[in-house]
Amino acid sequence: YGHRPADTLHGASVMVWDQIEATPAHLTYLILPSFLITYALFSRFIRDRLHLSEPPLAVLLGIILGPFVLDVITPRTWGMEDNIMQELTRVIVGIQCFAVGLELPKFYFSRHWRSVTMLLVPVMTFGWVVSSLCVYFVFNTTLPTALVIGACLTPTDPVLAASVLSKSQFSGRVPKRLKDLLSAESACNDGVSFPFLYVGLAILTNSSTGAAVKEWFLITILWQCAFGISIGVFIGHCANRVLRFSESRDYVGRATFVVFYLLLAILAIGVGSTLGSDDFLVAFGAGYGFARDGWFSIKTKTTKFPDIVDLMLNSAMFVYFGADIQWTQFIPRDITPSITYGRLFGFLILILLFRRIPIVLALKRWIPDIKTYREALFCGHFGPMGVGALFLAMEARAQLETKSSMPLPEPPKHHRPYSERAKAVELVWPIICFVVLGSTMVHGLSVAAISVGSHFSRKEDERAPLLGAETDGLGGMEHEGGGGESEPSDEEENEVQSD
Repeated sequence: YGHRPADTLHGASVMVWDQIEATPAHLTYLILPSFLITYALFSRFIRDRLHLSEPPLAVLLGIILGPFVLDVITPRTWGMEDNIMQELTRVIVGIQCFAVGLELPKFYFSRHWRSVTMLLVPVMTFGWVVSSLCVYFVFNTTLPTALVIGACLTPTDPVLAASVLSKSQFSGRVPKRLKDLLSAESACNDGVSFPFLYVGLAILTNSSTGAAVKEWFLITILWQCAFGISIGVFIGHCANRVLRFSESRDYVGRATFVVFYLLLAILAIGVGSTLGSDDFLVAFGAGYGFARDGWFSIKTKTTKFPDIVDLMLNSAMFVYFGADIQWTQFIPRDITPSITYGRLFGFLILILLFRRIPIVLALKRWIPDIKTYREALFCGHFGPMGVGALFLAMEARAQLETKSSMPLPEPPKHHRPYSERAKAVELVWPIICFVVLGSTMVHGLSVAAISVGSHFSRKEDERAPLLGAETDGLGGMEHEGGGGESEPSDEEENEVQSD
C-alpha cells in the first residue's frame, strides 16, 4: 500500500471500522467461549491444584464485565431480562435434575430411600423454618413474606452441587455414597420445595384460609408434585424402552444415541411447564425412570457429553448472573428500608451456619448413609443455594405480580401505601440474589479451604509435596465399604448388556 494516497487508506480504514458491529450479543459470543476455552486449557490444574470450580470464576467474570465495572455485558439493556433469567434457570436446573437422575447408581432409591427421605422431609422443613425466621427478624417482614423468601432458600442447588462434587481430585477423597446422597437430594428438593413456596404465596394471594389450603393441596401437592414425578418416571421409562428397541435393531446412530439425553431432558421440562406441573420433578423423574435399570449408563460409560453440556450451560448461566446483579437493590429504598449491606451479610452468615448444619448433625443417627459426625458436618455444609433459588425467586415474583408463572415484562411501579404483596415483590429478588452470590463464593471456595486445611493438619513429613495435593480419603469419614455398594456389579452389567 506504500504507493496509495493517505486519504485513500484513511477512507478504507473508516469503511472497515464502520462494518464492526459490537452489539452486546456479539461481545457475549466472543467473551464466553474465550472464558470456557481458557478454563478448558487449565481445567485439571484449576480443579486439582487450585481446587476451584467454574461457578465462582464465572460469576466474577460476569461482575467484571457487567455494568458495575466494565459495562461490556449488560443484560438489563437486552429487554425482557426477567423472562430470560426465568427460562435460563428453568432449562439449566431441569437438565441438571435430569442428569442426576440419569447418573445415580441403578435402583438407587430402592436402596437409599431412608437417607434421601430424611434429607427431603425433616432437614428441608427445618431449613425452611430457620430461613423464614431469619428473614422475619432480620428484614422485619410479615410472616407470609418470610415464608416465601425462606422457601426459595430451602433447596440445595444441583448445579452448584455438581460443580463441587464432580470428578476431581477432591471429590475422589469423599465417599461415593455421600456424593450420591447429596446429588439425589439436590435434584429432588428443587421440586419438593414448591409446597413450601406456595404456603406463603397462597396466603398472600388468597383472601380466605379455606381457598388457600384447597389451592395448596390440590394444585401444589397433587398436581405439581405427585403428578409431576409420576409423569416424569413414565416418560423416562417409555423413552428407555423405545431407545432400547431402536438400538437393538441398529436404527440409532452413535451421535443420535448420545444427544438423546439432552433432547429427552428438554422434552421433560417442556411437558412439566406446559401442563403447569413441577418442571424439576418431571425432569428428575424422567432421568431416573430412563436410567433406573442402568442400561443407558452402561451404553454411554465412556461418553463425556453430559459433562460438556453442563460446563457450557452452567458457566453461561453464572456469567449472566454475575452481569445481571443489580447492586443498587442492596441499599435501602423507600419500599425496602430494611435492605442494607450489613443486614444482608449478617443474614447470609446466619443461613450458612443454621439452615442445615444443626439439623443434619442432630439427625445423623437416623440417616443410614451418614456414618460419622464429620460426614454429617460435610453434608450439612454442602447445601449450596444457586440457580434453583433464582428460579424460585422468579416464580414467586411472577405469582405475586400476575398470579401466573409469567412475571411482568417491566418492573411494576408501586405507590404508597405499599401493600404486603408489593413489599414482597421488591424484597424477594435482592435477598435471594445476595445469598446466591454469597453461597456461590463460599461453597465454591470451600473445597480449596478444606484441602489446604487438611494439608496443614498433617505432620510435616506426611504432607504431599504440593499444597493441597493429598489424594487419600478425607479424615473423619468411613471409606471402607462406603464407596459404591449401589453400583452394578460386573455380573449385573453383563446381564443388562445382554438384555
